[in-house]
Amino acid sequence: MSLRILSLHSYPVKSCAGIDHTDTAITARGLYRDRQWVIVDEQGIFMTQRQHARMALIQPRFLEADLVLSATGMPELTVPWSTGSQSLPPVNVRIWKQDTLGFDEGDAVAQWLSQFLGLSCRLLRVHPDAHRTASPLHVDAWLEHNTDWADGFPTSHEFGFADGFPFLIANQSSLDELNRRLLAKAQPAVPMNRFRPNIVVQGLDAYEEDYLAGMQTGGLMFAFVKRCARCPIPNIDQTTAVSAPEPGITLAEHRQFKDGVLFGVNAVVSGAGPNSLLRVGDAVDAHYDL
Repeated sequence: MSLRILSLHSYPVKSCAGIDHTDTAITARGLYRDRQWVIVDEQGIFMTQRQHARMALIQPRFLEADLVLSATGMPELTVPWSTGSQSLPPVNVRIWKQDTLGFDEGDAVAQWLSQFLGLSCRLLRVHPDAHRTASPLHVDAWLEHNTDWADGFPTSHEFGFADGFPFLIANQSSLDELNRRLLAKAQPAVPMNRFRPNIVVQGLDAYEEDYLAGMQTGGLMFAFVKRCARCPIPNIDQTTAVSAPEPGITLAEHRQFKDGVLFGVNAVVSGAGPNSLLRVGDAVDAHYDL
C-alpha cells in the first residue's frame, strides 16, 4: 500500500473537541488555527482533559473568521475574531515549563465556559507578541543527526498552545495493532480521536513511525523530532468524557519505553508558505532514520 494522508484534525481550543478536515491550510505553527486558544482557571493555570474531562464535550467550529463554541445544554456562542488584538494587554501563560502570552477573549465566553465546566475559567487566544518555540534540544538533535535534511531546514519553530510541538502525527496501522490487542482481551476497540493527532498516515506497518526521520508531501518536509509520550487522555471517551483504564493498560504492555508509553510522533515542518495546503489522500514519502 502506498503511503498517504488518511485524515487531518485540528483542535482550535486546547483540550476541547477537534475538527476533522478533508483539506486545511498549514503554516510552520501548525494546521489552521490549531490550539490558538486555551482555557485557564482562576489562578491562570491552563486546563486540559487530564483534570477536566468534560472539556472533550466542547465542540469548536469556524463561521468565516469567528470561533463558534457549542456543547449539550448550552446555547451556541460566537467568539469574534479580533483584528485589533495587538492593542489588547498580554496575559502571561505557562504551558508546562514554557512561558508564553495570550489575550483574554472577554466575559461572555468566560461565563459560558464556567457554566459548562462548573468552575471559574477564562478563554485566552495566542497574543501576536507571543514567541513560543518547539524544544531546541530535540530540534537541534534531529538536525545534527539528519544532515541530509538539515541544509536549509529551520532551526526555530514557533507554535501556539499545544503541549510541546506544532504537529502530532500518528500511524493508522499502529492503532490497528493496539485495537487487535484490545479485542483479544475482550476490550472494545478505540478510535484515533483518543490520541488527538493532527495528521494520520496510512501505508506504514504498525509502529514503523519509530524508525522514520520524517516524511515529505509535496513541498512540505516534516521532521519527526520526538516520539510522543502519552498521558491519561487516551483513556477518555471523546464523545462522553467518561474515563476508563483502557486503552492505557494495553498500550503500556507493549509500548513502555524509558521515555514513557509512546504512541505517535511530534514533528516540525519546513516549506510551509502562506498558500500551503494539506489534503486527505495526499501521497507521502517516508524518510528512514539511518
